Amino acid sequence: MTADEQYMHRCLQLAEMGAGFVAPNPMVGAVLVYKGRIIGEGYHMQYGKAHAEVNCINSVAEKDHDLIASSTIYVSLEPCAHFGKTPPCADLIIAKKIPNVVVGCRDPFKEVDGKGIEKLLAAGIDVKVGVLESACKELNKRFFTFHSEHRPYIILKWAQTANKKIATSPKPSPKERALKQTDKRLLITNALTNKLVHKWRSEEAAILVGTNTALLDDPELSNRLWSGKSPTRLVVDMHLRLPRNLKIFDGKQPTIIFNTLQHSEDVFKILPPPGGVRGGLYQVTDDVSIVHQILNACYQNNIQSILVEGGAKLLQTFIDEGLWDEARIITNELLIVEEGLAAPELSNHQFTGSTKILDDRIAHYKKTN
Repeated sequence: MTADEQYMHRCLQLAEMGAGFVAPNPMVGAVLVYKGRIIGEGYHMQYGKAHAEVNCINSVAEKDHDLIASSTIYVSLEPCAHFGKTPPCADLIIAKKIPNVVVGCRDPFKEVDGKGIEKLLAAGIDVKVGVLESACKELNKRFFTFHSEHRPYIILKWAQTANKKIATSPKPSPKERALKQTDKRLLITNALTNKLVHKWRSEEAAILVGTNTALLDDPELSNRLWSGKSPTRLVVDMHLRLPRNLKIFDGKQPTIIFNTLQHSEDVFKILPPPGGVRGGLYQVTDDVSIVHQILNACYQNNIQSILVEGGAKLLQTFIDEGLWDEARIITNELLIVEEGLAAPELSNHQFTGSTKILDDRIAHYKKTN
């Protein structure tokens, strides 16, 4: 590994510390180096607050301030060149007279997309782009997908038995009754796996379920077993038949119901009250793919990632329409249900690895073209 790669690897380590706190902004890390010595480090810590470059430069000890103008700054993503919630980082680098900048990858956001690099070059700064580029893009895959494909990053997730059932049959077999597998909700995963799933939820902007999942499972769809912000709840209920005593209507987090009957004004204005609403009704049509309408609504409202948790029909629709990026399938390798609802079937996929937590095996896949 070259010196540039080592420092960029450190940028990525720092950037990842912002996971769950900076969206819809990307995770970014920065390192300031003087003659082989790191004199400053920083990362984007919270949406709306200082960017990585600012925190990095501000971290430099007073005794090293004179070294800034002779140093190299490493940044995992192109420095911004526009005024957003904070001033342009490219301007700060220029003002501090930092002579060398090493960038992991370009920023696909239309307000940046090369403009930061151009501004640095125009100021006479030496700029190197593309160090650990693949890793830098992978870290911000949600951000890159959102801005390059104009849709959220989509993760499919479901739990299944060893014989690929995700729910019991309405008429359980005698064996299932003896095992007390007669509840409408089949508990497949163990407590440790459940905690991991809640961690996943904390990492995504929204979580999506269908009508039957909301009705039969009555899920809370929060990440109460993990720290961080719970995702916005998205629910498909085309005919508004879900009762209002379900947990998804508890008001604890924004909940948006996709349906064909009614629409709420400012449904996506999901700021904490006062000043916002806790969700509402989003009207769709039944003559266009519901998946496309959901993704378009999310794109228009800056929701950059969705964790699709069910049910089987909704998951299969995403698969059949080729609109997904990752799949995480949890299999309880000891649990068998004789009669039950079949799990979805992936297509155009590549296995990327698996982990095991007690009796649960978690397989990861990515979509192939």
